Amino acid sequence: KPRYRGAAEGLAGGGTEPARDQAGKMAVLAPLIALVYSVPRLSRWLARPYCLLSALLSAAFLLVRKLPPICSGLPTQREDGNPCDFDWREVEILMFLSAIVMMKNRRSITVEQHVGNIFMFSKVANAILFFRLDIRMGLLVPDDLQAPPEELERDKRVTWIVEFFANWSNDCQSFAPIYADLSLKYSCPGLNFGKVDVGRYTDVSTRYKVSTSPLTKQLPTLILFQGGKEVMRRPQIDKKGRAVSWTFSEENVIREFNLNELYQRAKKLSKGGDSVSEEKPVAPAPAAVPDGENKKDK
Repeated sequence: KPRYRGAAEGLAGGGTEPARDQAGKMAVLAPLIALVYSVPRLSRWLARPYCLLSALLSAAFLLVRKLPPICSGLPTQREDGNPCDFDWREVEILMFLSAIVMMKNRRSITVEQHVGNIFMFSKVANAILFFRLDIRMGLLVPDDLQAPPEELERDKRVTWIVEFFANWSNDCQSFAPIYADLSLKYSCPGLNFGKVDVGRYTDVSTRYKVSTSPLTKQLPTLILFQGGKEVMRRPQIDKKGRAVSWTFSEENVIREFNLNELYQRAKKLSKGGDSVSEEKPVAPAPAAVPDGENKKDK
């Protein structure tokens, strides 16, 4: 028994040191290996036009404030009068931005969500900094394309695909670059893409029955409008008012909304004029929505 007790104490004490060292090394190497493994996919994602434009907008104020040919004529509140350096209020805003990004990224899972949070809050901070510098500069910083309801009925020959989103939704942030790529590929005079921030325009969310509750599974919501009227939406809503599970991927959007056919028809519409517009638009046949008792909400 003493011999067994000594062996057990050896395993519980010094015998675990190599295992602890190995675990410590793996804890450091695992994130690095995962980062190296995701570099090709991340580089392709960052090379998209949406990401490149977002990166430029995120660094716009930094470039304007630090480039000597441009910053020389900018107003400043620094005591030394140097216009090419941040004043105390600008440093305060940037530090607050860093804190907000770190807090939001605690709930992010993928690298795309981390980068999306950085882009979103950096653009908001840039708008605030430019607006503080000069109100005219603040108005020049572009925001997400908004599609007011009256635009949907202005020309009933135009087909609209509208995303209803909220800035606080991680699912909306993940879908934003996919939706931007789709709009660049398929947008034409007869097929328009728009976005509506239902967190800002609550009357629009009520009109189109898109829930903005923190626990909702309806964000984002994609709605296809033809002739100014809703034709289909994803995710669908079952008879009990719950969202049916649906994955917001590029392939699913192209297939479910039949974007290839809509794009070809919209191009013919823009070329043919009124002769083509008299034909009824072809829309994807909406699938029957089950009660959803055995489905998970998305």
